[in-house]
Amino acid sequence: MAKTHLLGPWIRRFLLEYVVNERNLARNTQLSYRDTLRLLLPFVSEAIRQPLDQLAIDQLSPPLVQQFLGHLEQQRGCTVATRNVRLAAIHALARFIALHSPEHVAWCGELRAIPFKKTASSPLAYLDKAEMDALLEAPHRQTAQGLRDYVLLLFLYNTGARASEAAQVTMADLSLTSPPSVRLVGKGNRVRHCPLWMKTAQSLTPLIMNRARSEPVFRNRRQQPITRFGIRALVQRTVATASQHLPSLRDKLVSPHTIRHYLPFLTMSGHVKKSADMFGNQRSRHAKSHWITRHSFLGYRQFRKLSSGS
Repeated sequence: MAKTHLLGPWIRRFLLEYVVNERNLARNTQLSYRDTLRLLLPFVSEAIRQPLDQLAIDQLSPPLVQQFLGHLEQQRGCTVATRNVRLAAIHALARFIALHSPEHVAWCGELRAIPFKKTASSPLAYLDKAEMDALLEAPHRQTAQGLRDYVLLLFLYNTGARASEAAQVTMADLSLTSPPSVRLVGKGNRVRHCPLWMKTAQSLTPLIMNRARSEPVFRNRRQQPITRFGIRALVQRTVATASQHLPSLRDKLVSPHTIRHYLPFLTMSGHVKKSADMFGNQRSRHAKSHWITRHSFLGYRQFRKLSSGS
């Protein structure tokens, strides 16, 4: 007879069957759930002095979970946002167990009654046109790494891609024929096709010569696929270089996400005409759809004014 009161078999089903097969959650969500349990289980085992493989479902009590959340913030120095992510994973596990084991519905309700903490979202830094230009001019394009840095910054500027999206772009995702575009896979495996400016397509050409369709577009110094952490380090390195010529950058915390939000900030500041150089006089359907997709708050009339420079 199966020991349905033990926590171990339920965790195995949760991670290997429910999360992967039944829900088909994104890989990062799967890893987040796994990492939460990797922290939670040793904490519970030590707190109640019980071997990991003998932990029972009811021993994962609400007071113990609250102690674990406090441990994350106080001992591990986690932010409130991280604490909430860990709690969401615990809620998901409790919901899964209650769904398949009705006798644990009350236990699930008690765990899910643990509230999320309210977080204060920090304001995002913004860039003006001169600062964006300074970032693009900072890399030394005569070197292979400098060329890679410039093209990657231009790609982020053009597409508004997240660092993780840019890191996983392969040759098969690129189409440099007229009109050029790129296929991006975002959160939740949502796919979108983003037009590329001719300047971006022309800059990409020397970087990707003689590569197979399965190879990544952006690689690190060891010729391996660059990671989102590598892209973040690249942006920080470029900001440090550009700030020597433009001191205003020293007071700003610039990340790849700052570049992603450059166009919305520029538009909401009322200086849409400054963006005209991005489009030139192109009024193609691709540019139109790209602009409306990324910035639905900007009407097409404003887009036409922007693109014509009027």
